[in-house]
Amino acid sequence: MDDLSPLPPAILTIAPNGARKTKQDHPMLPITPAELADEAEACLKEGAAMIHLHVRDDQERHTLDVTKYGEAIAAIQDKVGDSLVIQATTEAVGIYTPQQQMDMVLELRPDAASLAIKELVPDGQELQAKEFFDEMRALKIMPQFILYSPEELQRFEALKSEGIISFKNPFLILVLGRYTSNQTSHPHDLIPFLNSMKTGRTWAVCAFGPMEHAAASAALAMGGHVRVGFENNMFLKTGERAGRNADLMHQLREVAEAIGRPIATAEDVRKAFID
Repeated sequence: MDDLSPLPPAILTIAPNGARKTKQDHPMLPITPAELADEAEACLKEGAAMIHLHVRDDQERHTLDVTKYGEAIAAIQDKVGDSLVIQATTEAVGIYTPQQQMDMVLELRPDAASLAIKELVPDGQELQAKEFFDEMRALKIMPQFILYSPEELQRFEALKSEGIISFKNPFLILVLGRYTSNQTSHPHDLIPFLNSMKTGRTWAVCAFGPMEHAAASAALAMGGHVRVGFENNMFLKTGERAGRNADLMHQLREVAEAIGRPIATAEDVRKAFID
């Protein structure tokens, strides 16, 4: 019999800046703590439950500096309190080692952290990763596992079955497209992931390029969750450039409302994913 149970509340995440873009790409790209806090507040009003946070150094380059993270997190919390789950990225960007990425998370102790399996669990370093994941779980830091291909999804499942990843309800994010010159993706890129997905997994999508909204809408319709923002795309579904990140969140909230999915809150996210 088909499962006719209602779809779960939609978790909407904003990724407002990323590691590479600058104000030359868009004057409203938030970089400073104050700018990130303003965008966080605007996106919260449009339904965001979580912010995927990148911070920059004094030359506006990608950094995993704990002090810079602390300044941005404090500014966001001053604006919105605990109404957003603040997720720190561990993205290496070709700069940081797995150990440096893990050390940042354990020192910062954010609400949540995004973790790329291919970066943090290279072959032969599974036991080091297990120690890190176990410590994250003990500290109640919520993980989100970044997967770039169905093959990475299969490796995730192997790590889960071997006990390397011990979180009870892991939250997966499936990346459609890549950092390339045209940064394109399409909703049909989701199909190979879903064909490999274990029943009952909680997943979200982020998609590069102007088809971001279409891919996110497809994910919402199929019971997934979504992450949008200037990190991956700066254009509305009309093809016009968005004025700010909150515009992308607004049109996504409209999709969730149109298909009858309630919007998740930060508290919903914490209850679902913190063991």
